[in-house]
Amino acid sequence: MTATASRATSIRVPFADLQAQTAEVRPALESAWRDLLDTSRFVGGATVETFEHEWADYCGTRFAVSVGNGTDSLTLILRALGIGPGDEVLVPTNTFIATAEAVVLAGATPRFVDVLPGTLLVDPAQVEAAVTPRTAAVVAVHLFGQMADMTALAAVAARAGIALVEDAAQAHGATWEGQRAGSVGVAGSFSFYPGKNLGANGDGGAITTSDECLAARLRSMRDHGRSETDRYVHDLIGTNSRLDAIQAAVLSAKLKRLDDWTAARRRAVALYREELPGTLQLVDEAPQARGVHHLAVVRTAHREEVMAELAAAGIETGIHYPVPCHLQEPYREFAREALPVAERAAREILSLPMFPHLTAAQVSFVCDALHASRAVDAR
Repeated sequence: MTATASRATSIRVPFADLQAQTAEVRPALESAWRDLLDTSRFVGGATVETFEHEWADYCGTRFAVSVGNGTDSLTLILRALGIGPGDEVLVPTNTFIATAEAVVLAGATPRFVDVLPGTLLVDPAQVEAAVTPRTAAVVAVHLFGQMADMTALAAVAARAGIALVEDAAQAHGATWEGQRAGSVGVAGSFSFYPGKNLGANGDGGAITTSDECLAARLRSMRDHGRSETDRYVHDLIGTNSRLDAIQAAVLSAKLKRLDDWTAARRRAVALYREELPGTLQLVDEAPQARGVHHLAVVRTAHREEVMAELAAAGIETGIHYPVPCHLQEPYREFAREALPVAERAAREILSLPMFPHLTAAQVSFVCDALHASRAVDAR
């Protein structure tokens, strides 16, 4: 029996560990819950407004508009920009389905583009080539915790006269040339799903922008299109997508820990880079980017075998994502061509354990198991 196998009974490595994060902020959460029980202000109010100000300050924008979830945040951005039927929105096919879903929910048509082979983030050259007279926006998806090439994408968007929107659901605090995710495009979309780098204790989302008129429109649209001056007057066709006060309180408490948790993720990634087998490396990080490592993604041609070996050793893994958006059945009607980089990557990508409380011993255990893997060594 190998050393890794013999240690499997004493070490287990989960894919993520939310309990450790909750334990750090539990006293603050319990205090916030007591305060909300006393006030009974469960939707909106000072708790939500406080978090919105905190999140805008953190992201480096003038405004943050909280909403019910990340999908709503992206859908509302597109709708508030007047994007809808007859418009096309360029979307990288290597993303969670919600990016494309939001485009369809806004009434527009997603047009899928391929990604760069090193980072697996949207390829600006592919974006420029895909622009048509119907193109209204491009969504830059900051996948895995690393920002896309915002310099090149901003230049493409400016030349084409289209909106640059950021899907930063996995990139809380990431930067590109010093600018934080959500502060470069016209607006940034965030998810606070519990497993995110900044996660609520349920669903939640927010939109960041420095455009005052856009922020006002979004505040109205998230609340049934309600007028700012008369709650019984509805100026716009909106929806019901408001952040619960308890989730805002959770997010405010966790935001105080976010930079420390990000530093811990970066330490874990540095250790992975040192200890992984030479044939199994993490996806690239662009030199202009400083990632927050929501996921630790490697590539292997023998993914299923590697996953099975790791599972046998007590190590949980994931795949983000095994089917590109343009090959998902409801979205095939929007696919115009093969997107070979993303299609190949989807067969090879493997997400290793990654969370702030991942210990050095756990990272080493994962790497030891990969060094011992017959599948990793297979050519």
